[in-house]
Amino acid sequence: MDHRWLCLLLATGAAVALGTAASAQQQQSARPRSAQGLPQPQLRDDELISPSQIVRPPPALTQSLPAKPAPAAKPPEPAHAVACKGAFAKESGHIRLAQSFGAQNIDFAQVSGADGATMMASVLFPKDPKRRLEVLWDDDTTRAGTRLIVITGQSTWTAPKGLHLGLPLAALEKLNGKPFKLTGFDKAGAALVSDWNGGMLALPLDGCRLGIQLKPDPKASEEAREAVPGEKEFVSTDAAIRAVKPTVDEIILAY
Repeated sequence: MDHRWLCLLLATGAAVALGTAASAQQQQSARPRSAQGLPQPQLRDDELISPSQIVRPPPALTQSLPAKPAPAAKPPEPAHAVACKGAFAKESGHIRLAQSFGAQNIDFAQVSGADGATMMASVLFPKDPKRRLEVLWDDDTTRAGTRLIVITGQSTWTAPKGLHLGLPLAALEKLNGKPFKLTGFDKAGAALVSDWNGGMLALPLDGCRLGIQLKPDPKASEEAREAVPGEKEFVSTDAAIRAVKPTVDEIILAY
Protein backbone atom coordinates (compact mmCIF):
# COMPACT_ATOMS: atom_id res chain seq x y z
CA MET A 1 0.00 0.00 0.00
CA ASP A 2 1.17 3.50 -0.73
CA HIS A 3 2.65 5.04 2.44
CA ARG A 4 0.88 8.30 1.72
CA TRP A 5 -2.49 6.57 1.88
CA LEU A 6 -1.45 4.78 5.02
CA CYS A 7 -0.55 8.04 6.72
CA LEU A 8 -3.81 9.53 5.54
CA LEU A 9 -5.83 6.63 6.97
CA LEU A 10 -3.93 6.79 10.26
CA ALA A 11 -4.45 10.49 10.52
CA THR A 12 -8.14 10.08 9.75
CA GLY A 13 -8.51 7.36 12.38
CA ALA A 14 -6.70 9.46 14.98
CA ALA A 15 -8.89 12.42 14.19
CA VAL A 16 -12.03 10.32 14.60
CA ALA A 17 -10.79 8.91 17.93
CA LEU A 18 -9.89 12.34 19.24
CA GLY A 19 -13.21 13.68 18.06
CA THR A 20 -15.07 10.90 19.86
CA ALA A 21 -13.16 11.48 23.10
CA ALA A 22 -13.66 15.19 22.92
CA SER A 23 -17.35 14.73 22.23
CA ALA A 24 -17.72 12.45 25.23
CA GLN A 25 -15.90 14.92 27.42
CA GLN A 26 -18.10 17.77 26.18
CA GLN A 27 -21.24 15.72 26.85
CA GLN A 28 -20.01 14.93 30.35
CA SER A 29 -19.24 18.58 31.10
CA ALA A 30 -22.45 19.74 29.45
CA ARG A 31 -24.69 17.58 31.63
CA PRO A 32 -27.03 19.65 33.85
CA ARG A 33 -26.13 19.87 37.46
CA SER A 34 -29.26 17.94 38.31
CA ALA A 35 -27.80 14.96 36.54
CA GLN A 36 -24.93 15.13 38.99
CA GLY A 37 -27.29 15.00 42.00
CA LEU A 38 -27.13 18.76 42.83
CA PRO A 39 -30.35 20.51 43.94
CA GLN A 40 -31.83 22.98 41.42
CA PRO A 41 -33.38 26.34 42.47
CA GLN A 42 -37.12 26.59 42.20
CA LEU A 43 -38.40 29.51 39.99
CA ARG A 44 -41.68 31.30 40.54
CA ASP A 45 -44.21 31.47 37.71
CA ASP A 46 -43.30 35.12 36.98
CA GLU A 47 -39.64 34.13 36.59
CA LEU A 48 -40.27 31.53 33.91
CA ILE A 49 -39.49 32.54 30.27
CA SER A 50 -41.54 31.08 27.47
CA PRO A 51 -40.00 30.42 24.04
CA SER A 52 -42.10 33.24 22.52
CA GLN A 53 -40.36 35.72 24.81
CA ILE A 54 -36.91 34.92 23.45
CA VAL A 55 -35.88 37.63 21.00
CA ARG A 56 -33.49 36.32 18.44
CA PRO A 57 -31.16 38.73 16.61
CA PRO A 58 -32.15 39.23 12.96
CA PRO A 59 -29.97 37.42 10.45
CA ALA A 60 -27.17 39.52 9.09
CA LEU A 61 -28.19 41.27 5.93
CA THR A 62 -25.87 40.50 3.06
CA GLN A 63 -25.38 43.55 0.96
CA SER A 64 -24.92 42.59 -2.64
CA LEU A 65 -22.08 44.57 -4.10
CA PRO A 66 -22.51 45.84 -7.64
CA ALA A 67 -20.70 43.78 -10.22
CA LYS A 68 -17.39 45.26 -11.26
CA PRO A 69 -17.83 46.69 -14.71
CA ALA A 70 -15.80 45.04 -17.43
CA PRO A 71 -12.91 47.15 -18.68
CA ALA A 72 -13.87 49.20 -21.68
CA ALA A 73 -12.53 47.85 -24.93
CA LYS A 74 -9.71 49.91 -26.35
CA PRO A 75 -11.05 51.79 -29.37
CA PRO A 76 -9.33 50.92 -32.62
CA GLU A 77 -6.75 53.37 -33.77
CA PRO A 78 -8.34 55.69 -36.34
CA ALA A 79 -7.37 55.01 -39.92
CA HIS A 80 -5.16 57.60 -41.61
CA ALA A 81 -6.23 58.26 -45.16
CA VAL A 82 -5.07 61.00 -47.49
CA ALA A 83 -7.74 62.75 -49.52
CA CYS A 84 -6.76 65.61 -51.78
CA LYS A 85 -9.13 67.95 -49.96
CA GLY A 86 -9.66 69.28 -46.47
CA ALA A 87 -6.35 69.45 -44.60
CA PHE A 88 -4.61 68.13 -47.73
CA ALA A 89 -6.28 70.46 -50.22
CA LYS A 90 -4.23 72.50 -52.67
CA GLU A 91 -4.79 75.67 -50.63
CA SER A 92 -3.79 74.03 -47.33
CA GLY A 93 -0.68 74.83 -45.30
CA HIS A 94 1.44 73.87 -42.31
CA ILE A 95 -0.82 75.74 -39.88
CA ARG A 96 -3.93 73.94 -41.09
CA LEU A 97 -2.21 70.56 -40.69
CA ALA A 98 -1.23 71.54 -37.14
CA GLN A 99 -4.82 72.48 -36.37
CA SER A 100 -6.09 69.17 -37.77
CA PHE A 101 -3.54 66.79 -36.25
CA GLY A 102 -2.11 68.71 -33.29
CA ALA A 103 0.86 71.05 -33.19
CA GLN A 104 2.80 68.45 -31.17
CA ASN A 105 2.43 65.98 -34.05
CA ILE A 106 4.00 68.03 -36.83
CA ASP A 107 7.49 69.28 -37.62
CA PHE A 108 9.13 71.20 -40.46
CA ALA A 109 12.26 69.28 -41.35
CA GLN A 110 14.53 68.01 -44.11
CA VAL A 111 13.40 64.93 -46.02
CA SER A 112 15.12 62.80 -48.64
CA GLY A 113 14.53 63.48 -52.31
CA ALA A 114 15.67 61.93 -55.57
CA ASP A 115 19.34 61.14 -56.14
CA GLY A 116 20.29 61.84 -52.52
CA ALA A 117 18.96 65.41 -52.53
CA THR A 118 17.18 66.86 -49.48
CA MET A 119 14.26 69.27 -49.24
CA MET A 120 12.10 70.83 -46.57
CA ALA A 121 8.69 69.41 -45.75
CA SER A 122 6.05 69.40 -43.04
CA VAL A 123 6.24 65.94 -41.46
CA LEU A 124 3.24 64.55 -39.61
CA PHE A 125 4.05 62.22 -36.69
CA PRO A 126 7.81 62.47 -37.32
CA LYS A 127 8.67 60.11 -34.42
CA ASP A 128 6.25 57.36 -35.46
CA PRO A 129 7.36 55.55 -38.65
CA LYS A 130 3.94 53.96 -39.12
CA ARG A 131 2.09 57.29 -39.03
CA ARG A 132 4.69 59.41 -40.76
CA LEU A 133 3.54 61.53 -43.70
CA GLU A 134 5.51 64.14 -45.65
CA VAL A 135 3.91 67.22 -47.21
CA LEU A 136 5.90 69.55 -49.48
CA TRP A 137 4.80 73.11 -50.26
CA ASP A 138 4.93 75.45 -53.22
CA ASP A 139 6.24 78.13 -50.87
CA ASP A 140 8.62 76.94 -48.15
CA THR A 141 8.69 80.39 -46.54
CA THR A 142 4.97 80.53 -45.81
CA ARG A 143 4.67 76.72 -45.82
CA ALA A 144 1.55 76.92 -47.94
CA GLY A 145 0.23 75.62 -51.24
CA THR A 146 0.34 71.82 -51.24
CA ARG A 147 2.70 70.51 -53.93
CA LEU A 148 3.43 66.88 -52.98
CA ILE A 149 2.12 64.40 -50.40
CA VAL A 150 4.51 61.49 -49.90
CA ILE A 151 3.71 58.12 -48.28
CA THR A 152 6.96 56.21 -47.80
CA GLY A 153 9.02 54.08 -45.41
CA GLN A 154 6.85 52.11 -42.98
CA SER A 155 3.89 54.48 -43.19
CA THR A 156 0.40 52.99 -42.92
CA TRP A 157 -1.34 55.98 -44.50
CA THR A 158 -3.60 55.13 -47.42
CA ALA A 159 -4.15 57.13 -50.57
CA PRO A 160 -7.40 57.39 -52.60
CA LYS A 161 -8.69 54.10 -54.06
CA GLY A 162 -7.25 52.29 -51.02
CA LEU A 163 -3.68 52.49 -52.28
CA HIS A 164 -1.11 51.63 -49.62
CA LEU A 165 2.48 50.55 -49.26
CA GLY A 166 3.11 46.85 -49.80
CA LEU A 167 0.33 46.50 -52.39
CA PRO A 168 1.27 43.71 -54.85
CA LEU A 169 1.66 44.39 -58.56
CA ALA A 170 -1.43 42.36 -59.49
CA ALA A 171 -3.59 44.35 -57.05
CA LEU A 172 -2.28 47.62 -58.44
CA GLU A 173 -3.09 46.40 -61.95
CA LYS A 174 -6.61 45.51 -60.81
CA LEU A 175 -7.16 49.00 -59.38
CA ASN A 176 -6.02 50.48 -62.68
CA GLY A 177 -8.42 48.21 -64.56
CA LYS A 178 -5.76 47.19 -67.08
CA PRO A 179 -1.99 46.60 -67.42
CA PHE A 180 0.35 49.58 -67.21
CA LYS A 181 3.93 50.42 -68.06
CA LEU A 182 6.84 50.75 -65.63
CA THR A 183 10.57 51.13 -65.73
CA GLY A 184 12.92 48.36 -64.73
CA PHE A 185 14.67 48.44 -61.35
CA ASP A 186 17.60 50.82 -60.91
CA LYS A 187 20.69 50.19 -58.79
CA ALA A 188 18.80 51.37 -55.71
CA GLY A 189 16.12 48.74 -56.39
CA ALA A 190 13.37 51.16 -57.43
CA ALA A 191 11.00 51.04 -60.42
CA LEU A 192 8.53 53.76 -61.41
CA VAL A 193 5.13 53.52 -63.08
CA SER A 194 5.72 55.37 -66.35
CA ASP A 195 2.29 55.13 -68.03
CA TRP A 196 -1.09 54.00 -66.71
CA ASN A 197 -2.18 53.28 -70.29
CA GLY A 198 -5.40 55.23 -69.86
CA GLY A 199 -6.46 53.17 -66.86
CA MET A 200 -8.43 54.32 -63.80
CA LEU A 201 -5.29 55.43 -61.96
CA ALA A 202 -4.44 57.81 -64.78
CA LEU A 203 -7.43 59.94 -63.78
CA PRO A 204 -7.00 62.65 -61.15
CA LEU A 205 -7.73 61.25 -57.67
CA ASP A 206 -9.72 63.94 -55.86
CA GLY A 207 -7.75 66.46 -57.90
CA CYS A 208 -4.32 64.85 -57.36
CA ARG A 209 -2.11 63.04 -59.83
CA LEU A 210 -0.65 59.72 -58.74
CA GLY A 211 2.95 58.57 -58.79
CA ILE A 212 4.00 55.06 -57.74
CA GLN A 213 7.40 53.58 -56.96
CA LEU A 214 7.83 49.82 -56.61
CA LYS A 215 10.49 47.55 -55.15
CA PRO A 216 11.27 43.88 -55.87
CA ASP A 217 10.71 41.09 -53.41
CA PRO A 218 13.81 40.83 -51.15
CA LYS A 219 13.88 37.10 -51.93
CA ALA A 220 14.08 37.68 -55.69
CA SER A 221 17.30 36.30 -57.12
CA GLU A 222 20.04 38.52 -58.52
CA GLU A 223 19.51 36.92 -61.89
CA ALA A 224 15.80 37.85 -61.86
CA ARG A 225 16.61 41.46 -60.96
CA GLU A 226 19.21 41.76 -63.69
CA ALA A 227 16.55 40.68 -66.20
CA VAL A 228 14.60 43.94 -65.57
CA PRO A 229 17.23 46.74 -65.71
CA GLY A 230 16.27 50.32 -64.96
CA GLU A 231 17.06 51.71 -68.41
CA LYS A 232 14.29 49.64 -70.02
CA GLU A 233 10.49 49.93 -69.92
CA PHE A 234 8.21 46.97 -69.33
CA VAL A 235 4.52 46.12 -69.20
CA SER A 236 3.16 45.01 -65.85
CA THR A 237 2.19 41.64 -67.36
CA ASP A 238 5.76 40.91 -68.45
CA ALA A 239 6.95 37.58 -67.07
CA ALA A 240 10.32 39.06 -66.10
CA ILE A 241 8.59 41.78 -64.05
CA ARG A 242 6.26 39.27 -62.43
CA ALA A 243 9.22 37.10 -61.51
CA VAL A 244 10.59 39.66 -59.02
CA LYS A 245 7.13 40.09 -57.37
CA PRO A 246 7.16 43.90 -57.04
CA THR A 247 5.16 45.74 -54.37
CA VAL A 248 4.35 49.41 -53.87
CA ASP A 249 7.21 51.11 -52.05
CA GLU A 250 6.26 54.80 -52.26
CA ILE A 251 3.12 56.76 -53.13
CA ILE A 252 3.25 60.37 -54.28
CA LEU A 253 0.20 62.58 -54.71
CA ALA A 254 0.91 65.74 -56.68
CA TYR A 255 -1.13 68.82 -57.60
